Amino acid sequence: MPNKSKIYMQKAIDLSIESVKNGGGPFGAVIVKNGEVIAQASNSVTQTNDPTAHAEVNAIRKATAKLKNFNLADCEIYSSCEPCPMCLGAIYWAGIGKLYFANNKTDAKDIGFDDSFIYEEIATPYAQRKVVTEQMMRPEAIKAFQMWNEKEDKIEY
Repeated sequence: MPNKSKIYMQKAIDLSIESVKNGGGPFGAVIVKNGEVIAQASNSVTQTNDPTAHAEVNAIRKATAKLKNFNLADCEIYSSCEPCPMCLGAIYWAGIGKLYFANNKTDAKDIGFDDSFIYEEIATPYAQRKVVTEQMMRPEAIKAFQMWNEKEDKIEY
């Protein structure tokens, strides 16, 4: 990892430490584009009562707002911890080209942030999931997909 990368990672780590001091979760993230910090954030789940307000998601929201673009393909993200399934999904959906992390998912599990059940649930058939899951009204809903598929001026993502 180049020296500048260590600076960005240290910033993510510092954000995670400050978050704990301020009542948030122990996570921080920094998004960089062409050597410039575009966005940085920490976990704010408990402050905002938003279960999606993880550091990586918060940083992605800030970066896309700043760049006025949902595609962050030429960015990299530095996270104080290996991203959870939601954050990893958000990183992929944002198109971020490179991910660095410090703590790993085992470290997170050891302090009560265990995401392994989510990975297991994704592979579980609907009828066996812990959250009651039932598909309904597909014929009505498929119309939007058909419209999207036929739309000539859509912005794909």
